[in-house]
Amino acid sequence: MLRASRPKEQGNSIKKFGFRLPFSGVLPLFVLAHFSHHLVNALPIPLLPMIRSDFALSYTQSGFIISAFSLSYGIGQLPAGWLADRIGARILITISICGVALTGILVGLSQTYIMLIAFLILMGLLGGGYHPAAPPLVAASVEPRNQGRALGFHMIGGSASFFLVPLIAAAIATAWGWRGSFITLAIPAMVFGIVFYVFLGRWAGTKKKEHPVITDHKETPLATPPVPHRLHHLVPFIVLSAFSGAVTMSVISFIPLFVVDRFGASEGVAAALVAVIYSAGLWVSPLGGYLSDRLGTVPVTLAVCLITGPVIYLLNLVPYGLSFGALLLIIGMVMYIRMPAAEAHIISQTSERHRSTVLGIYYFGGMEGAGIVTPIVGYLIDQLGFYSSFTIAGIALVVVTLLCAIFLWGKPD
Repeated sequence: MLRASRPKEQGNSIKKFGFRLPFSGVLPLFVLAHFSHHLVNALPIPLLPMIRSDFALSYTQSGFIISAFSLSYGIGQLPAGWLADRIGARILITISICGVALTGILVGLSQTYIMLIAFLILMGLLGGGYHPAAPPLVAASVEPRNQGRALGFHMIGGSASFFLVPLIAAAIATAWGWRGSFITLAIPAMVFGIVFYVFLGRWAGTKKKEHPVITDHKETPLATPPVPHRLHHLVPFIVLSAFSGAVTMSVISFIPLFVVDRFGASEGVAAALVAVIYSAGLWVSPLGGYLSDRLGTVPVTLAVCLITGPVIYLLNLVPYGLSFGALLLIIGMVMYIRMPAAEAHIISQTSERHRSTVLGIYYFGGMEGAGIVTPIVGYLIDQLGFYSSFTIAGIALVVVTLLCAIFLWGKPD
């Protein structure tokens, strides 16, 4: 493993606290790749109020905008995970980054609601290869005891996109409209996708003996030995984590419309508020990985999923202002603590040659769940209002968490 040259005493001190390995090797490149991958597909939620106004949509139709991407994104995870285990991650990740960028330009050029939906579906299909392919590479680049922290570090790239994109998109949209935001941000994403492919290929060529996993061929990855499949244990864990992610993302999708319609906020402010949720990922993701390394992936996942339900319900009660912003931050915190813990658990419970495939199934479940639940939540809002809809979502999450806890509590990580 490639490490920066440091004085021995300093290196031992840093390693003692667990911060050396996650920063070493190829991980910073994957943080940038994660950032680029989400640079465009983070746009629909913060720009939803503007898109709704442009096409005069209902809450249900607005929900289909989010689910068009989520459903196809989830479907794309399954073949992408299978392919990553067979032809290598470098090609899959590059296709994902560049494919999302290209379809982002097409979304920006769409003139009708149907065109928008069609291009978002294509964006999801092309973008499905990143998440099944990248985490095994990140985990393989560090020692097993630091995998949670490394995966948490990797999350910073994605959360940085979701944090910065609403702010940047709101500014661009003010001048050039929501279409201008898609086209403008797609260009740097496309450039990085090409740079990533070239740089990672050169790096792999020079470091092949140290990192044989970073290639376009099927080779034995680093370090961690094969682990037998534990299907009876993985199924309830994947169900819980995927369902929690689906419900959380569905609620987050309607936050911009919620603050516009309930509190009278402007569309620009509504877009920027989404950044508060994702700002948590900049610092909570490494903490989530650290906690999963120290306390166990199952206890951490169960705890944050159980907390998420009441937090969603509190959206109905907290007044607009600093307290509402704090609640949005808490939503981001529980979401980004759960993500690296879930990835670390799945990687630790699967064999090397099936990891991307199982991760593809996990992300398929989460994204398909979000794609299905989002229009349902939109329909409930149309019929019952925000209060009842958020209450139902919170209760459902608590019930599923308690049911899955029966099968997961006391099981080994």
